[in-house]
Amino acid sequence: MSDQIKEMFGRVATRYDLANHVLSWGMHHRWRRRAVALAEAATGMAVCDCASGTGDLALEFRRAVGPQGRVIGTDFCKPMIALAVPKATRNNLPVAYTVADVLTLPFANDAFDVSCIAFGIRNVDDPARGLIEMARVVRPGGKVVVLEFGQPDGPLFGPLYRWYARRIMPAVGGWLSGRRSSYSYLSDSAAAFPSGSAFIDLMRQTGAFRAVKSEPLTGKVAYVYVGEVV
Repeated sequence: MSDQIKEMFGRVATRYDLANHVLSWGMHHRWRRRAVALAEAATGMAVCDCASGTGDLALEFRRAVGPQGRVIGTDFCKPMIALAVPKATRNNLPVAYTVADVLTLPFANDAFDVSCIAFGIRNVDDPARGLIEMARVVRPGGKVVVLEFGQPDGPLFGPLYRWYARRIMPAVGGWLSGRRSSYSYLSDSAAAFPSGSAFIDLMRQTGAFRAVKSEPLTGKVAYVYVGEVV
């Protein structure tokens, strides 16, 4: 499955940012800023951004940790990293990028204060193992932060969002990227993936965290999950 996902993201890489912006109505930047705030990122911290894509979350963390800090972005999809590098340069926010899978991060134990992943954990072959690996590279007391799509409920917003996700997202994403099947997958995978209390349970079951909390965003369209590493 991982090779198929890698190929899919490689095909849409050049239109990925535009599609994200249009399909989220620009809210994905706000969600990332909230993830950084809940991580309690501070000047001088070291951050590992996993499944970094084109680097938006890595850049938000880079702003938070300042010149004294460091941010490393990883992704198993080389075409995504190829776009992240010049984006960091354009924004004058130095980030070190490397091609790596979240399941086998090439870093020592306790190397970072925070590890994070945005809209990527559901694409990992073994999400629990990915969380354990993210925790491994973070010092005790540090944070693992996950930003992921949720499943809005409620009598009005829930059905409206599900209609948007099933009908509009694949059509518009396909039109923007030329790959409708990729955006059908992204919509379907988000709908099927555990969210809210179910994902908190998954994090707790790993045994890697002494405490886990979450915050829903935009009517549960997305969630930020924060685990404090044992």
